[in-house]
Amino acid sequence: MDYKGKKAAFYTLGCKLNFSETSTIAGEFTEVGFERVDFEEKADVYVINTCSVTNQGDKASRHIVRQAVKRNPNAMVIVVGCYSQLKPEEVGHIEGVDLVLGTQEKFNIPAHLGNLEKRKTTEIKTTRLANIKSYHKAFSWGDRTRSFLKIQDGCDYYCSFCTIPYARGRSRNDSIENTVNEARKAVAKGYKEVVLTGVNIGDFGKTTGENFLDLLKALENVEGLHRLRLGSIEPNLLKDEIIELAAGSKVIMPHFHIPLQSGSDEVLSLMKRRYSTGLFAKRICKIREVVPHAFIGVDVIAGTNGETEELFQESYDFINSMDISQLHAFTYSERSGTQALKIPWKVDVEDRKHRTNMYINLSEKKLRAFYEKHLGTKQTVLFESQKKGENMSGFTENYIKVDTPFREELINELGTVELTSILPDGHVSIKF
Repeated sequence: MDYKGKKAAFYTLGCKLNFSETSTIAGEFTEVGFERVDFEEKADVYVINTCSVTNQGDKASRHIVRQAVKRNPNAMVIVVGCYSQLKPEEVGHIEGVDLVLGTQEKFNIPAHLGNLEKRKTTEIKTTRLANIKSYHKAFSWGDRTRSFLKIQDGCDYYCSFCTIPYARGRSRNDSIENTVNEARKAVAKGYKEVVLTGVNIGDFGKTTGENFLDLLKALENVEGLHRLRLGSIEPNLLKDEIIELAAGSKVIMPHFHIPLQSGSDEVLSLMKRRYSTGLFAKRICKIREVVPHAFIGVDVIAGTNGETEELFQESYDFINSMDISQLHAFTYSERSGTQALKIPWKVDVEDRKHRTNMYINLSEKKLRAFYEKHLGTKQTVLFESQKKGENMSGFTENYIKVDTPFREELINELGTVELTSILPDGHVSIKF
């Protein structure tokens, strides 16, 4: 069916992987005639790509859905993503929702649109977890200076606190050849920087007999690609060979994002993580040995079931001792169907928030120390398109965020600057 003259709006919640997939979904709409408009505009169809990592993610998803319904009560409202796969009936009970599509169904939305009339009852279409096997390629475009390139989907780890394997299925990927072709497409759209994303990117190759290291070597040779950033990669999958490749590369950025989740081995065991604090510390030491100026971001969860006050303090002290750059701290949220619910020790919600704030304060201290260490140095910055007041931002190779007065000619350009001082908002001022 031709939908020429109709308007579609999209909203993405959650991870970089969702952003990459939303772009692909939006592309399918334009192919059948839709004009893509901002989510704040009145549209004929609204597509909300949801997140369900935490209770807060569910709540935010419901809020955005209601915004779309309120903006145009006559529009078709379609909800996709992890929340739709995990709790389709709950999503379907939100007033005004027409379609709830699961993990596989979201990549063929135009087939479900019909004549765009509001449904009398919500249609729910999902696939059983065991049957989620197909892989859908994706990369983000049109919204940012960097493109998020999907290289992997699903997860085989089944950590006790996490629902993502239940939402996205088993680990799977496309071939290196096809993934490199997607990177070339992103570069052809004008992107100088590509960020690799997935659920468990270090697991790349499981379905094709290839591996993540060889993928990186192939992506290094994509003509016109100036910067390649690694997304979050598990400590047990961040091999020395990957770190050494990054150390000698002109394309792979000195930037690592490593999910630790807890600095206590006892809590890591309860979480069913596949590494110890000793292995994590070894990875940090290796990075600092061969890429001393690298930015190292770390994920951590506060207040998970089984985390006593003593174990939290053990975790905090371990993380404090590590030479890392920033923490991404999350407050533990009970998720139905996870094994963590069987762990007897429950942390009071207020204690969880207090522990999260302790991690946030520690993160601010470490980030400032990392920034201060690089003041006075010359760095190459890729400038962003977003304008904030009279300023624009950019990132150095090792992910230091800088601000400078807005100049349109700098957008998506690389420039050599000197880092001069830390601004009140925590960013760094520069001079050319």
